[in-house]
Amino acid sequence: MPSACDSTIDDIEDMVSANDPTPQERQSARKSIIPRARKRKDQLVTEELQADSFIPGTQKIWMRTWGCSHNNSDGEYMAGQLAASGYKMTDDPSEADLWLLNSCTVKNPAEDHFRNSIKKAQDQQKKVVLAGCVPQAQPRMDYLKGLSIIGVQQIDRVVEVVDEAVKGHSVRLLGQKKDGGKRLGGARLDLPKIRKNPLIEIISINTGCLNACTYCKTKHARGDLASYPVEELVERARQSFQEGVCEIWLTSEDTGAYGRDIGTDLPSLLWRLVEEIPEGAMLRLGMTNPPYILEHLEEMAKVLNHPRVYAFLHVPVQSASDSVLMDMKREYCADDFRTVVDFLKDRVPGITIATDIICGFPGETEEDFQETLELVRQYRFPSLFINQFYPRPGTPAAKMEQVPAHVKKQRTKELSQLFHSYNPYDHKIGERQKVLVTEESFDAQYFVAHNKFYEQVLVPKKPEFTGKMIEVDVYESGKHFLKGRPVDHSKPITASIAAPLQKGQVSGLTQEHSALWTNGRCHGATPSGRFSVDRERLKRLGLGIALAAAILALLLEKLY
Repeated sequence: MPSACDSTIDDIEDMVSANDPTPQERQSARKSIIPRARKRKDQLVTEELQADSFIPGTQKIWMRTWGCSHNNSDGEYMAGQLAASGYKMTDDPSEADLWLLNSCTVKNPAEDHFRNSIKKAQDQQKKVVLAGCVPQAQPRMDYLKGLSIIGVQQIDRVVEVVDEAVKGHSVRLLGQKKDGGKRLGGARLDLPKIRKNPLIEIISINTGCLNACTYCKTKHARGDLASYPVEELVERARQSFQEGVCEIWLTSEDTGAYGRDIGTDLPSLLWRLVEEIPEGAMLRLGMTNPPYILEHLEEMAKVLNHPRVYAFLHVPVQSASDSVLMDMKREYCADDFRTVVDFLKDRVPGITIATDIICGFPGETEEDFQETLELVRQYRFPSLFINQFYPRPGTPAAKMEQVPAHVKKQRTKELSQLFHSYNPYDHKIGERQKVLVTEESFDAQYFVAHNKFYEQVLVPKKPEFTGKMIEVDVYESGKHFLKGRPVDHSKPITASIAAPLQKGQVSGLTQEHSALWTNGRCHGATPSGRFSVDRERLKRLGLGIALAAAILALLLEKLY
């Protein structure tokens, strides 16, 4: 029996019956058709396209730094790298996507502020990256669990850590930089940075120290002495002056120990730096412990007398009791300190000696404390940093028998009262001085300048004084300052022909470095922080060019 498919159809059009509408009739019928409106769902009307907020380099970052000038220098380098990489640094923590907290481990209150800031960031759902000495020294603390950490020697990789933290990952870089088994000083000095004050360059000349003080937690973080080469430091100073800087601070855990690990010393470095300082600019030396300055006193006096070096030295004594100094393992006695101060006061007239004192160190007796009071009465230090002893976890001093809290508090109060009982600047009234204007006062009423002895001089807030060395007549003094009236017809001295960078502007991005940044991201940074061309990429490119040249040569040979 034949099936329905057995009939032959010559063409598909043969399937159209005579009753079907003609093409003309179909076209006419279309004119009467009204399209039905499609109803949009409510959720489609209100739906908004959400941008991907986890693309690294598009976020705002707020950074807080606690502690010393070395820590501040590290913070400037981290901010500079992040800004050069496309991140926006902000002064408003509430608008930031990520908080970068750069900590100090010297005293309990500083760590308490750091811990509280972490909790505040977490309460506000902010991403967090931690830096500085606290996480470096104690990375296993409970309140640091699960958080990203950048080590003090790894700040040249801060962009990598922040990139991962933005994505929600936890990264920890806490390793030590070494070259042939020898510990290096840390991140390179030619990295991009954002100076907190565009007029002041802070240069870390070494990291770590040679001491083993029983109360010090910083040693756990910064380690043993590692000095930067002289040429790198000189080049950094030279570049800073070319960017309009007029004041350089040298900093480290102990500037006096500089160079002992690389076969040089502090005076040798200072004489090289002095050659680079232009007229109208100044150099300030950072803290040095007594043992390492004793053997360089003659040369140091000559350097401090130089007209472009502040006659200022910060030499911590901590206590005037030899028994307390022995328990601290300070490696000097009170007479060593007096030798340093007496020699410099004799050879550098008017020099400012700043010092530190710890009140209530374990085992300190009333007799020990009275010796310290007598030292302050004798020298009437114009700058005195008074610290109540705080036992830091993991230090030998934390295990010693502690002085009662109320005794520590009373001794701190008594020493503070002695310090405030004298005014070290009364005899300066009427003097004519040259001062370098670099800052604004806290109350924003004056500009802050410093004279040759690094004494703070308040001057009228005139924009034309910024970054200039001017002449003033001192007419008033306070406990911590002098006030100066600009001398009529005195011509200000400008230290550099280059205009200072604007606040927040990235320093250190030379033309060579800038070429490595594409759309705000660095493509040429090596893990060591060197902003150099990718050698592997160049090698592949070179091989490709060589291969193409060989093929072209063969083709030309066949043609001719």
